[in-house]
Amino acid sequence: MRLTALIPTLFAIGAFILSMLVLFAGHKPGFMEDAALLTLNVSQLGHLQLNSSSEHPTASKIFNLLPSGLQSEINNVTNDIASDVAKEIGIHDFYSAHVLDYCEGYYTPTSHPNASTATHKNVTKCSNQTAGFAFDPEMILQNELPGNITLADLNWPQDVTNGIRALRTLFKAMFIIYCIGIAAAGVSILTGLINIFVGGRALVTVNFLLAIVAFLALGIASAIATAAAVKAGHLVNKYGSEIGIAAYRGNKFLGMTWAATVLMLLAACLWVFECCIGGGRRERRRGGGKAVY
Repeated sequence: MRLTALIPTLFAIGAFILSMLVLFAGHKPGFMEDAALLTLNVSQLGHLQLNSSSEHPTASKIFNLLPSGLQSEINNVTNDIASDVAKEIGIHDFYSAHVLDYCEGYYTPTSHPNASTATHKNVTKCSNQTAGFAFDPEMILQNELPGNITLADLNWPQDVTNGIRALRTLFKAMFIIYCIGIAAAGVSILTGLINIFVGGRALVTVNFLLAIVAFLALGIASAIATAAAVKAGHLVNKYGSEIGIAAYRGNKFLGMTWAATVLMLLAACLWVFECCIGGGRRERRRGGGKAVY
C-alpha cells in the first residue's frame, strides 16, 4: 500500500467537488446563489427617469406607457426610497448568471443592496439548466416587461447588449472546458485510488497526465470565467449606470474555480514526486535483489 499516493488523490477529490459545485450552482432557487458568476442589479431600472423632472422626455414616455392601474402605484413608488420602479413594471430586482442557467429574485428587506440596511437575495425562480447556456439579460428582461413597454423605452444601452452577446462564445467554451477538466479530475481520482494499492510507474504517469489535463482545463475555464465576469461587469457599469443598472462579478465563484485549479496543479506536482520516490524505491529494491516494477 502506497499512502503517499493518497495525498494527490485527496487534492483531486477537492478539485472535483469544487468544480462540480461551480458547474451546478444555481440549479434550484437558493442553491449556492452566492456563487453566481455575475449578478445584474436592475432594481433601479427606470427609477432615475421617473424620479427626475416631469418634463424629462423619458420619464413622461415611460409613465404614459404604463397601464393605468400601475400609474397610481408608480406615484407612490417614486416617493419611497425603499421601493423600486422595476418591480412595478414587472421585472425582478436581480438576475444572476450561472454556468448552466440564471436565477432571478428580489432583494430583501429593501431593494437597495447598497443601502445601510443589510440585504440578501430572495431567489424566486431559476431557469432550466442547459448545456452551453449563454446569459442574455436583454431577452430575459424584455420577456418580463408589459407588452406595451420595451427596453428601448427605458433607454437600455445597446453597448451592453452588444458586449454581452459578444461573450456568448466564451460562455459556451467555458462549459465544454469545465466538463473536460471535471472528467479528467474524476478519472484521476479513480486511478489514484488504484495506485494506493497497486504500485507502478506507468500508473503514476497516467495519474500525472490526467492531473495535468485537469489542471489545464480548469485553468483555462477559470480564466474564461474571470474574463467574462470582469468584461460583462465593466460594460454594464460603464454604460448602464445612467439608467440605474449595475453588475457585480461573483468573487466566490472565482475563488472556488481558481482553488480547484490550484488543487489540480498541486496534485500534478505530487504525482511527479511520487514517480521520483517510486524510482528510488525501485533502485533500492534492485540492490537487495528484489524488483517491484
